[in-house]
Amino acid sequence: MLRNDFAGRAQRHVAFSGAVRSSVALLALTSALGLAHAAYAQQQDDSGSVQLGTLSVDGQQESVVVAGNGFEQLGKPEVLTTKTDLKTLQRLQTDSVEDYTRRIDAGVTVNGNNGSFAIRGLDADRVQTTVDGVRLPWLSDGARGVEGGSMAFDFDGLVGIDVVKSADSSVFGTGAFGGVVALRTLDPEDLLTDGKTQGGLSRVTYDSASDSIIMNQSVALRHGNTMLLVQGGYRNGEETKNKGDVGGTGATRTDKNPANYDQGSLLVKLRQYLPGGHRLGLEGELFSRNYDEDTLTSVGSTYSAYTTQEKTGRKRLSGTWDYTSEGDSLIEDAHLLGYWQRATLETYTMADRLTAPVGEYDRDSTLRQTTFGGKGSVTARIATGAITQHVSLAGELYGTRTHQYATGSDTCASNPSACTYYHINQSDMPDVSGTDLGVILQDRIVVGEEGRLRVTPGIRFDYYKRTPHDTAAYQANDSYEGLPAGSSDSHWSPKILAEYDVLPKLTVYGQWSEAFRAPSATELYLSYGGSGTYVSVGDPDLKPETSKGWEAGVKYGDGERGLKVSYYDNRYRNFIDTITTTAAAAGLDGNYPWGVYLYVNRQHVRIRGVEAEAHWAFSKAWRVWGSFAYADGKDTDEDVHLNSVAPIKGVLGVGYTGDGFGADLTGTAAGKRDKVETPTSDLNKTPSYQVVDLSAWWQPWFAKPVRITAGVYNLFNETWYNALDIPDNGSVQQGYYSQPGRTFKASVIVNY
Repeated sequence: MLRNDFAGRAQRHVAFSGAVRSSVALLALTSALGLAHAAYAQQQDDSGSVQLGTLSVDGQQESVVVAGNGFEQLGKPEVLTTKTDLKTLQRLQTDSVEDYTRRIDAGVTVNGNNGSFAIRGLDADRVQTTVDGVRLPWLSDGARGVEGGSMAFDFDGLVGIDVVKSADSSVFGTGAFGGVVALRTLDPEDLLTDGKTQGGLSRVTYDSASDSIIMNQSVALRHGNTMLLVQGGYRNGEETKNKGDVGGTGATRTDKNPANYDQGSLLVKLRQYLPGGHRLGLEGELFSRNYDEDTLTSVGSTYSAYTTQEKTGRKRLSGTWDYTSEGDSLIEDAHLLGYWQRATLETYTMADRLTAPVGEYDRDSTLRQTTFGGKGSVTARIATGAITQHVSLAGELYGTRTHQYATGSDTCASNPSACTYYHINQSDMPDVSGTDLGVILQDRIVVGEEGRLRVTPGIRFDYYKRTPHDTAAYQANDSYEGLPAGSSDSHWSPKILAEYDVLPKLTVYGQWSEAFRAPSATELYLSYGGSGTYVSVGDPDLKPETSKGWEAGVKYGDGERGLKVSYYDNRYRNFIDTITTTAAAAGLDGNYPWGVYLYVNRQHVRIRGVEAEAHWAFSKAWRVWGSFAYADGKDTDEDVHLNSVAPIKGVLGVGYTGDGFGADLTGTAAGKRDKVETPTSDLNKTPSYQVVDLSAWWQPWFAKPVRITAGVYNLFNETWYNALDIPDNGSVQQGYYSQPGRTFKASVIVNY
């Protein structure tokens, strides 16, 4: 029985929690030792910034090579990239992606409904997310509500976030439709500064928004030319509170469903420096999150009890080779990255039904993708007169294996007539293997001794292939009509970026580029339903989504004072969506009187907008910063707005940094959303809001490596909504999706 399996899972969950508690004890002990060590640690400056030191290689002092993943650097030109470092994240007490989008970058939003980033009106797998250069998949089963994956990382393990807001696949390939979120985890070099042989970073946080305890501990060691980093993280808490004030059960409930969660992570990095500018690396990463919910909003006339457990897991193993030239040579740098990764999404539900099939009603849905592959790049510097070229050749090759399965337990065996549309113990699509190949050529041309004019043409060729495999679980599918055909296609993604320094520190730029997204395994091969009822099916003949667009802007200033304003206009073809059609039109033999839902290519979508960001340190102690984003997106054939486009939004902050003390005041405002895909529906229409956050930090004079931070968020207890959190078709009240009211947070950070 599935419910017995649930009991087993519960026991394993208890065991996991016990292991986590042991880890917490270890983290607490290590943090205490860190506090003791901090009292004697080498003093650091008040900024808390991480500076790279030098490393002795064969007795010679050399600069530490921290070039990152060279493949990604090719696609992150300065004028198109917003970079956020660890210093900023810590100062603004940024502990989650939601915090980042609320206090730092107005152009990035979180879609809490599907667990993905949203940039320039696009989300899900139309925004590419990477961790240390490795793609994080966004997965969806298309029928049972299992989706997510691009948030499967420990935010507290990050040392920086680079966001490229551009519809440009010339380097990143498929999925770089709205942009790229490149996440960088902590390196041992970040802790082993100034010749240190050991270092650490400890962090403990309490967040009242979800009654969460957040702990993270990093330790780095160096022996000769070898570096090791071990980092562990743990979170435990409850549901994130909202402003709903209606309890009880059913669709009228607006108070959040009660829940609790556990999250654990482990990251290990080993680095070996070799003479001549070479570095070898080996990395391993584990991430697990379990969220258990008493889903009271589903309790009513159909269910007398309903609980849900969602589990997200990710494992990664990768190896790197980095080379940076130590002098004036033809090859400037070269990089290789090989990796294996497995991402798993699982949703378990346990319920008791009051209508047929009456009684026990349990479901277990799993979606898993395994990826293995590599990428690499080499850049040569060629100087001819007044022109210097940085010519890069890069490539990417990876394979995927996608598996989906759903099992369950109910009383259908005793009453088959009541169960014609309950499909369990089957796969809703075949196992799908994929192969993706990309080849990139880019030339950054610098004209003149001062380099005032820079032109970067580039192009990428992509080929993808998807091959379905018949399995017994897929053949058990009620809508099985044989193994569908394979799918393959290719795409060229060119771009040209031009930059010109009109004045020192004043640059105007423009870019024209193309992007594409290959169809997912679900969109190609989903088959969920049964003859005599309904069916949702994919289409193996789907074309890849494509776009053409341009962007122009101006950038002024430096790290102390700066301003950037840009305008973009992107036009998309072959947008993948679902329509209602007939069995004959979909090429099906069965009878589906309740409807056929088919994935198709929509022809024309246009998204355009304006973005701006600025910062000004007008004295040694005071600074202001701001960010602004506006986008308008429409299906121009249907003349309807896209629900994936967030309303106009702005962030404005002012901060003070003194001798051992600082404070930051941040305001976030967004306009109302009244233009939605279904104008007659009020669910997706949201009011405008203004939210104010206040935080302060203190570094004790007697222990400089210690930083204590506290903050009050949503200071005036406003009721507000993130429009993208609200599903297109929801059964509960809008108030259920409201954000937390006034909350507080406190942190202790030790960098020793």
